[in-house]
Amino acid sequence: MMENEKPAVGQEQASVKTRYNLREKKEKKAAYRDMIRAELADELYDKILNLIVIQKKYKDPNYSAKDLAKELRTNTRYLSAVINSRFGMNYSCLLNEYRIKEALHLLVDKRYAEKNVEEISALVGFANRQSFYVAFYKIMGETPNGYRKRNEK
Repeated sequence: MMENEKPAVGQEQASVKTRYNLREKKEKKAAYRDMIRAELADELYDKILNLIVIQKKYKDPNYSAKDLAKELRTNTRYLSAVINSRFGMNYSCLLNEYRIKEALHLLVDKRYAEKNVEEISALVGFANRQSFYVAFYKIMGETPNGYRKRNEK
């Protein structure tokens, strides 16, 4: 909301609601994060990058942390610890970040101009339109349609 705009009906200045009901995350301290060896964490980090980014596993809407852990021959706790410490986010946020990065390109690419937002969300790995909109707004601060319109040439 702009400085000179008045809050909408039902909203008070002190408690302006955010879109999509986004909340600040609370930082948790998990003991197992400190127990993982640095060498193992580095190795897992490289393998995670290879699978998620290079092999584009993020495009599979059913690719779970359990699947990734199985491929890396580790458990989900170690996987979670590495993702949290090295990427600064959880597994879902990591996948969504790469999905949104790809969606940003597709939304403005002329070859995908005929595709609607729901089709693009499916192409980048989201299971449904709502989760795409929530993740997009959380990362970009605007809706996918708003981004597309703003970047039309």
